[in-house]
Amino acid sequence: MAYQTAWVHDTLGLEAEAVPYYESALAGKGLSDDDRRGALLGLGSTYRILGRYEEAVATLSGAAAEFPDDGGLKTFLAMALYNTGRTHDAMELLLTLLAATTNDPEIAGYRPAIEEYAKDLHATM
Repeated sequence: MAYQTAWVHDTLGLEAEAVPYYESALAGKGLSDDDRRGALLGLGSTYRILGRYEEAVATLSGAAAEFPDDGGLKTFLAMALYNTGRTHDAMELLLTLLAATTNDPEIAGYRPAIEEYAKDLHATM
């Protein structure tokens, strides 16, 4: 119930009021994996919106480690990394995600190069 309450507050633009509900939902037991994933993304995103960037990075990093196949978590983590000035880390994450998930043949053809550049944007080939 706390997760749904947090989500409603977020949807209404009441991010600051949503935080304790997200935290309560995540501290308790009984969330399904999908709800836990959603609560972690919601909390991390809400921290970011509120300018609590380090908390956003910590929350979203942990969530991405817990749910490594969730591209949404990685995308929001990249935004939070950008907000903390970690632009290289943000670009690396986004480029790696793009290379791994794209269905665009124009991008997929460059997958090896994109993956290599993701590691070092200053590299030349």
